[in-house]
Amino acid sequence: MRYRLTCLTPLLVGDGRKLSPIDYMVWKDHVNVLDQWRIFRLLAKGPRLEGYLAQLKKAEKLDFASWGGFAQNFAGRRIPFENAASSQYWNRAAGDSLHIPTFAAGASGPYLPGASIKGALRTGMLFTNWRAGLLEDTLKRIEGERPPRHPAEAVEEQALGPAGGNRMHFVGTGDSATVATGQFKVYLLRTSTLAPRGAGYALGWKQSPRGAVDGNRPEDATPFFAEMAVPGSTFTGRWDERAFFLQPEIRRAVRWPDAFGRAKIFEAANIYGAGLLALQRQYASWSGLGLLDQSLAGLEQRLASAREKGACLICIGWGGGLPAKSSWLDATNAEYRQILSAYNLYNRALSSNLPFPKTRKIVFLNNRPATLPGWAELAVEESTP
Repeated sequence: MRYRLTCLTPLLVGDGRKLSPIDYMVWKDHVNVLDQWRIFRLLAKGPRLEGYLAQLKKAEKLDFASWGGFAQNFAGRRIPFENAASSQYWNRAAGDSLHIPTFAAGASGPYLPGASIKGALRTGMLFTNWRAGLLEDTLKRIEGERPPRHPAEAVEEQALGPAGGNRMHFVGTGDSATVATGQFKVYLLRTSTLAPRGAGYALGWKQSPRGAVDGNRPEDATPFFAEMAVPGSTFTGRWDERAFFLQPEIRRAVRWPDAFGRAKIFEAANIYGAGLLALQRQYASWSGLGLLDQSLAGLEQRLASAREKGACLICIGWGGGLPAKSSWLDATNAEYRQILSAYNLYNRALSSNLPFPKTRKIVFLNNRPATLPGWAELAVEESTP
C-alpha cells in the first residue's frame, strides 16, 4: 500500500538546515542558491578569492554590486518567491529573517520524512484517548523542585498502550519518493499576536527582538521566509499495516479494542483536526483576520469530505506552533495551565491573562495574511496487482 499526502496550505517539513544569507542571493524575485564550490574554483584562478572569502566571513549579505553575477551564473537552485513583494521585504530585513529554513532533501532531491506523518497520527490518537484523571496524574508528577522533562510519558502509555503493545505499532510510514523542485516556493510569514482592547482583543504583529506593531501595519513587522511546498503538491510513500496485531489472540494479549484499525486512527486524526480548526477559527475571530478565517472554513469543508472517503486531515511540519503539536487543546483548563506554569518557558505568556498561546505564524499569500502552514490531506491507496 501507498499513502498520498496532498498539501492544502504551504508546508515545510525540514531537516534542521537553513540557507544562510551568504549561501544565496536574491535576484529577479528568486532565491538563487549559490554553488559555492564552483565559485571557489573559479576565484582561485585569479586575485578575487581573498576578497570573496573576507566578505563571506564578515558580511550579513553578499554585496550584489560586487558579486551579483554569481546569482545569474552559479546558482544550483532558483526558488521563486510566492509574491514579488516578498523580495522588497527581504531587502529591508536583517538578522535571523535572512536565514531560510529549507525542505528536507537528500542526494536525489526533496522528500517528505515519513516520521512527520506518523507523529501527527500519534497526536490525534493520544488526543482522542485521554481518559478522566490523566491530567491530574500529570499534575502530580511535576510536583517538586525539579519538574521532569517528559511529565506525560506515563499518560501516553496509558492512552496508547505500553511499548510492546502501543497501538501506533499497527502502521508504518516510509519516507516519500523525491519530488520535483518546482513544487516549492519561498513564502513570507509574520507572527501575529493579541493585545487587550476593551472587552476583546486587538491584532498586532511581532517585531524582533521584542514588541509589536499595530495590526493594520504588518509591513512594519519582522518578516520570516521559508521554503515550502505549494498547495496542491503531493507526496507518495510506502504505507504498512501490520495485520499480525489484528489476530484475535494477539489483539487480546496487547489489549487492543476489537474494532481497532486504520479507520480508527484516521478518525482520531479527524477528531483532533476538527478541534484544532475550531481553536484556530476562534483565534481568527479574536484577531479579525478575515482571510485566515475563510481559509480555515475551507479546511473544515475539506475535512468533512475527507471523512466521507476514508481519508484524514493532519497538520504537520514547521510553523504550526504549540496548538498543532499538543494533544491537549483546552488551554483554559486550570490543571493544564498549572502544568505549563511549572516550566519557565511558559510562565510569562500565562501570566498575561491573554488567550494562550497568543501568537500564530501566518503565511502571507499575495502579500496578505491568508492562512496557517502545514495542513494536508492523507489518504491510503490500496496496492494494485
